[in-house]
Amino acid sequence: MSGFRGVYPAIITPMTPEGDLNEAAFREVMEFNIQAGVHGFWVAGGTGESVLLDDEENMRIAEIAADQSRGRIENIMHVGAATTARAVKLAEHAARVGVESICCVPPFFYRQSDEAIVEHYRAVGAAADLPLFVYNLPQSTGVEITPELMQKIQNGVPQLRGLKHSAVTFQNVRAFYKMGLNCLIGNSMLMLPALTIGATGCVDGPPNIAPELWVEIWNAYNDGDIARAEAAQDRASEVTGLVRQFGLHTTTKAVLSYRLGIDCGVPRAPGQPLTTDQHAALIKRVEEVGLQRATVSQAGD
Repeated sequence: MSGFRGVYPAIITPMTPEGDLNEAAFREVMEFNIQAGVHGFWVAGGTGESVLLDDEENMRIAEIAADQSRGRIENIMHVGAATTARAVKLAEHAARVGVESICCVPPFFYRQSDEAIVEHYRAVGAAADLPLFVYNLPQSTGVEITPELMQKIQNGVPQLRGLKHSAVTFQNVRAFYKMGLNCLIGNSMLMLPALTIGATGCVDGPPNIAPELWVEIWNAYNDGDIARAEAAQDRASEVTGLVRQFGLHTTTKAVLSYRLGIDCGVPRAPGQPLTTDQHAALIKRVEEVGLQRATVSQAGD
């Protein structure tokens, strides 16, 4: 096992034409990424539209992820919710079905005290008794996990292992490293520079669609070949730019549908699909950046 180090795509949640979870497509996307060499997944996070799914759907996703991985990679299952009770329920279920770790956004919508945030994480960590990752996504939650707040969480939550750092305060990567935490950078354009200051890997949506590019960054960096790593980061950043141009959920689902020859569906409402013209423009850009159709063998072949 990689010990929560490396490339952890924030995996999509494919949908059927009726808007339900598409289990077969979810397994296909997982397998594509596993065979490309990823080290694990950030499951049912922001890219996975978890806040637009009900608890039963999120629990089913945890079951599928654990079953499909069969111990080959590490799943970090998002159990965050607006209430502690819901997050605890999801954490208990995640542990029961066999994921390797959990992650959780801080309580959101109503601003909470540092003490309340620590207590939230203490309850969630105790419910699963698995390695716990904090999901630092202040642009969505309204709460930034600073090094000072993280120290309080670290003191109060024995299960704490690290965090996904998606805040713009890039310099805090170094502070979290010095605290002995696994810090997974949440901006796939910054994987390489983050590694140089202590990050242990990357979690983001764009690696879903081109995992081979981020795996190459990781391999080159660990081989000590910085020039090769820089070239890989340049290519990977082109893909991230493409995702940002057309929108996270619409792009990741459309590109994976194209590369794998399956239907990953469209974002759940209120998310909107691409128009016909936008889809054509996206696929043209996909071809221009060199992403080719992929072949996925059956798990275990």
